[in-house]
Amino acid sequence: MGSSDQFSLRWNDFQENISSAFSSLRDDTDFTDVTLISEDGLQLQAHKVILSASSPFFMNIFKINRNPNPLLYLKGFKAKQIHSIIDFMYHGVAEIQQESLDGFLAVAEELQ
Repeated sequence: MGSSDQFSLRWNDFQENISSAFSSLRDDTDFTDVTLISEDGLQLQAHKVILSASSPFFMNIFKINRNPNPLLYLKGFKAKQIHSIIDFMYHGVAEIQQESLDGFLAVAEELQ
């Protein structure tokens, strides 16, 4: 008769590995699947899964729009703001100049 024992396996470095993987993906465009376009015309490549995990705003858009490689125009968002927000989503940290802080926080609030 089979054993009904259940085991719980733990990956001790899981959080560190995920953090490292997100950081590596930020600079690697091989698996990007969404393009964000800023109001000033810059195109930024990103990963839907990371944007969705970081923002209910993006999650809802990607649930509604099942396009495998969507192109999103973010009206009212400057390239520098989007770049900083994306860095924050991938790295958990963003370097923001004091004069840009209010704009960064407004974009972060808009993207939830």
